[in-house]
Amino acid sequence: MRAIWTITRRELQSFFDSLMAYIMLIAFLGFSGFFTWLFGSDIFFVKQASLQSFFSIAYWTLFFFIPALTMRQFAEENKSGTLELLLTKPVSDWQVVLGKFLSTLLLILIALALTLPYYITVSNLGPIDHGAVWTGYLGLILMSSAYIAIGIFTSSVSTNQIVSYLLALFIGIFFQIIFSLLASNFSGFLGEALNFLSVSSHFDSISRGVIDSKDLLFFLSLIFFGLILTEANLAKKRL
Repeated sequence: MRAIWTITRRELQSFFDSLMAYIMLIAFLGFSGFFTWLFGSDIFFVKQASLQSFFSIAYWTLFFFIPALTMRQFAEENKSGTLELLLTKPVSDWQVVLGKFLSTLLLILIALALTLPYYITVSNLGPIDHGAVWTGYLGLILMSSAYIAIGIFTSSVSTNQIVSYLLALFIGIFFQIIFSLLASNFSGFLGEALNFLSVSSHFDSISRGVIDSKDLLFFLSLIFFGLILTEANLAKKRL
C-alpha cells in the first residue's frame, strides 16, 4: 500500500509541476460554471433547484479532459525509457498501475470538490433533491474512473501522447455515443446488450438518484478490464 501511495503522490505532484492540473481545473470550472449558470439550459433557464445542468456539462467535459490527463501516464515514460527503470524497482505492475490510476482519480475528485459551492448555492435557491445530487456526483466519479482506466491502457500501448489521447477518445466514443445510437436501432436481446454497453444509460440512471446493481457492475467491470489490460501490457515489457 505504501508503494501505491508513493507512486500516486509522485504522479499527482507531476500534474501540478507541469501545470496540467491547474489548466485542467481552471478549464473544467470555467466550462462547467459557464454552462451551469449562464448559457443554454442553465439553472435559471430550467427554473428548478437542481444540478442536472451541471452534471450534463460535466459528463461531456470530463469525457474530453480525462484522455488529456492520462495520455502522458505511460506514453511519456515509454518514450523516454524511464518506464523500464521504474519496473526494475521493487514494485509490482499492479502497484504501478493503481498508483497512476489513483493519481488521476484524485485530480478529478479535487475538480469535483471545487464545484461543491454550486451545490450550496442551488440548495439556497430552493428545495433540492439532495440524494440526486450526491448520486450525480457518484455517477461522475464512476464514469471518470472508467475513462481513466481506458486512458492509462491506451497510454501504456503507445510512446506518443497524441496517439494515446486519440485512441482513448476513439474507444470512449463507442461507450459514450455509438453503443447508445446502435441500441436505438435494434430491439430484443441485441438492443438490450448494446444499451448495457452505453455509458449514458448507466450515468443517466445514477444521476437521477437511482443506484442499480447493474449500473455499478458496468462501471466496475469497465474499470477492472481497463486496469487488467494495462497490467498485462506492463507484464510484457518486463519480459
